[in-house]
Amino acid sequence: MEHWESLKPGGYRFVWDDALFPPGTDTFLLSSLPRLKPNLRVCDLGSGTGLLSLLLLQRQGDLTVTGVELQPEAAALLERAAEENGLTDRLAVRRGDLRNIRSLLPAGSFDLVVCNPPYYPAGAGKLSPSPSLQAARAETACTLEDVCRAAGWLLRWGGALCLVHKPERLTDLLCALRSAALEPKRLRPVVRRAGDAPSLALLEARRGGKPGLAWEPPLILETAEGRPTEELDQIYFRAP
Repeated sequence: MEHWESLKPGGYRFVWDDALFPPGTDTFLLSSLPRLKPNLRVCDLGSGTGLLSLLLLQRQGDLTVTGVELQPEAAALLERAAEENGLTDRLAVRRGDLRNIRSLLPAGSFDLVVCNPPYYPAGAGKLSPSPSLQAARAETACTLEDVCRAAGWLLRWGGALCLVHKPERLTDLLCALRSAALEPKRLRPVVRRAGDAPSLALLEARRGGKPGLAWEPPLILETAEGRPTEELDQIYFRAP
């Protein structure tokens, strides 16, 4: 079943389907990481139905975003979302496998690449019987190395890759980035409450960047009383 929701009152509408991976907090959190400015050319790797793309466009309207999506059902919903929001001139999708990125998009044609990749290696833990849900959770359709290689191909010199991942795979992530000539530059842990261990890591890398990783203050999701923090409310467009 399809579900249509608004990012905020009067804002863009996004769509998701029960048969595909549902929207998650990690996508909203990732949308807060890139330093957006007008006229950026953005590629959303594994764009799904387009939630991350729409979040970026809601934050900065003067972007052009190209999704890359393997699943035809998800790509079709992204196209419908672009039409629904009057964004067909700024939001499009290329249907195909990011592992074959060289046949899909030109080298160095983007300023920013974003990706919410599968978190777990293939075979780790119990998987859904649905291939779509498997691919969203585990590296059954692409690996972390595949994502980084694709981003390295797409980015211009000095362009940025922003992604979200699990802290326990941080070493794998850093190694995959450097092997693709992407230098880790900013790392922001996500914690439920102040003092908790991180549950997610937001990371920016740059093509051709100089060595030097900046640790940013944690993104805290809840106050000590269990209420959403002001920053989380801003990320969800619930505060000015």
